[in-house]
Amino acid sequence: MKKILIAVLLIVLVTTFVFSQNGTIRELTGDVELKHAGSSAFVTASAGDVITPNTIVSTGFRSTTVIAVGNSLITVRPLTRLSFAEIQTAQADENVNVNLQAGRVRVEVTPPAGTRTNLTVQSPSATASVRGTIFEMDMENMSTVEGKVILTGTSGLGVIVTEGNSSSTKVDGTIADPAEIAALSTQPQSPVGTPPPSLITTTTETSTGNMDFSFTYH
Repeated sequence: MKKILIAVLLIVLVTTFVFSQNGTIRELTGDVELKHAGSSAFVTASAGDVITPNTIVSTGFRSTTVIAVGNSLITVRPLTRLSFAEIQTAQADENVNVNLQAGRVRVEVTPPAGTRTNLTVQSPSATASVRGTIFEMDMENMSTVEGKVILTGTSGLGVIVTEGNSSSTKVDGTIADPAEIAALSTQPQSPVGTPPPSLITTTTETSTGNMDFSFTYH
């Protein structure tokens, strides 16, 4: 009987201190739409709207929105679609999981002393995990503005990207070494009127049938 009472007490404690949290649209410009959980249609968003778990946020051309979620600010860039898979607080820990389906976001995580925010942004090709930093991320590329971010590809291997550095996903699911990206960024700038160099991944087949991956500027 005592074991049953203890188990019930533990369940009550867990449900008491673990609860779902909502986000709020702090500001927006242009065309921003929301599709709330359980709804089949998008509706026009307004400042002050509540973002619950599983809400999809979509921005149009030249449109942005800033969403406050606990200790984090997420700036949703133009032509972006994302959903909030999890917004949860457990005592001093806050967990926010965002699925980036298209476009680009800027994330600022600033937990106060004594608390911790575990925020994850996941795209089809990479996952960025942080506990207190500022970074920008699109579907394949990420740059750290402040702090450090662990960027993980579909291969399951992660790379730490520190402040002022960037990285991207390779076609084999691994993550590019930030040092390689930094070295390439020192290449001479393109003449005025020509597109700037961009990092691309190329593959070549060896005599043994294996594939070699390399990064070049194009």
